[in-house]
Amino acid sequence: MNITTETRDDRTVVKLLEERLDAHNSGEFRDRILGLLEAGGQKLVVDLSGVSFIDSSGLGALLSGYKNANLRSGSFVLAGLQPRVQSMFELTRLHRVFEIFPTLEDALAKT
Repeated sequence: MNITTETRDDRTVVKLLEERLDAHNSGEFRDRILGLLEAGGQKLVVDLSGVSFIDSSGLGALLSGYKNANLRSGSFVLAGLQPRVQSMFELTRLHRVFEIFPTLEDALAKT
């Protein structure tokens, strides 16, 4: 799985460099997010601008990250959702759960 991480100020930016977040790779993604949180990352910004497809497994991995960040009094926000991915969040009403920003720059400026 292609993921890059970088620290900007006190936030950890996680960029998923895959076109799909689905049953094939969501378990590895969930493990990487948990590892970042366990290593002390408190504020995660997940850049999904390269993801054009997400299924229920991918949504579950993101929910797991959100829950684990909240348990550690951290934050977990999303940025750069493509229209098809955004529609999945709206269909499942998860856009009401996550804080979602149009771009990574917006997320960094407002969190």
